[in-house]
Amino acid sequence: MANIQQRGKNSYFFTVYFKNSITGKNERKTRTYKVEEEMSPRKLEKHVLNEYQKFEEQVKSGEYVSVSKITFEQFSNLWVANYLDTLEGSTYENHLSKLKNHILPKISDKQIQSIKSIEIINLLKDLKRIDKPDIPLSIRTKQDVYLTLKSIFKFAYQWEVIKSNPMTAVDKPQQKNGIRKTVNYYEEDEVNNLFLLADKESPHWRIFIILLLTTGLRRGEALGLEWSDIDLKEGIMNIDKSITLGRSGKAVVKATKSESSDRLISLPKYVVKELESYKKVWAQYKNNDDWVEEEREWLFCNSNGKHFYPTTPTTFWMRFTKRANVRHIRLHDLRHTSATLLIAQGIHAKIISERLGHKKISTTMDIYGHALRSADRAAADSFDKFFAEKLSD
Repeated sequence: MANIQQRGKNSYFFTVYFKNSITGKNERKTRTYKVEEEMSPRKLEKHVLNEYQKFEEQVKSGEYVSVSKITFEQFSNLWVANYLDTLEGSTYENHLSKLKNHILPKISDKQIQSIKSIEIINLLKDLKRIDKPDIPLSIRTKQDVYLTLKSIFKFAYQWEVIKSNPMTAVDKPQQKNGIRKTVNYYEEDEVNNLFLLADKESPHWRIFIILLLTTGLRRGEALGLEWSDIDLKEGIMNIDKSITLGRSGKAVVKATKSESSDRLISLPKYVVKELESYKKVWAQYKNNDDWVEEEREWLFCNSNGKHFYPTTPTTFWMRFTKRANVRHIRLHDLRHTSATLLIAQGIHAKIISERLGHKKISTTMDIYGHALRSADRAAADSFDKFFAEKLSD
């Protein structure tokens, strides 16, 4: 048999030809096998053939791929084709950008199975801006690079290309001295002023602002609302989809971020009343000659009934804050404002977490830790009235 060659009295050279599923190239694997015990010629022949077949099965099943000379770049191409291409919008673009601009220039030619944790740690530590090579990347960008690497090596391990995952020993980059980015939000008096200013805006933008402030919706979740999602009688809103940017700037209607993001939100009576009024205005829009949408009833739509483009609310918000001369914060910060107002009212973090659609309460605690600690201090101080006489002694 050509694939089994005897190289000595008890030594045999095995050769297996196969197509590498990672690189797509025709390759071969070889192995030298030595027979340790004495056998009859017939038994020896059968034994050697059996050992060859086991080797052949291991190679073709992919077991030997993990110790092959697959480079990081070769595997990253597989990762892009089989995982990244299933993603949409900013997630896809961000991963691809970090891979091409910050990761491949450093480790593209390295064999992926030989990359150690310390190499990744050093890679993350030494990252520099592309336009200004002397300036280190921001912590946020380093964290994004970390997440891209984490995803690539996770799949390399799951697909048995590597025997161990070096990312398990790599910590996510953090701000020095434990400094966290502060959450930006409006104070209560600013929110009251915002409601007054919103009265002067178009009905759909008025409702958009009200909903973000009272429900903590993400921008895409608000854009994805249809009238069938809102039970005005019960005062409940169902969140199960989002409108976001897809590839090449195309708007995409898709399910919410996760199962936890798919949720029911109770509405304040004031908001229900506002929605009832807005629905009457919306019905008048629908009677216009420009209306062409026949399948969906989007709350926030153009004159033809088609949903707004994902960035339209952000453009409106920037113009509105400038026109109204109010302190500008990001549109997403209205979500933070909603959460912070609830915390100030003493609402339990678990309820706030569910309302925001966080997967874990720890996410809520992490983002709004400062506000929660302030609320806890206020709660403690409220007990002072019970001990007023003792405190005065």
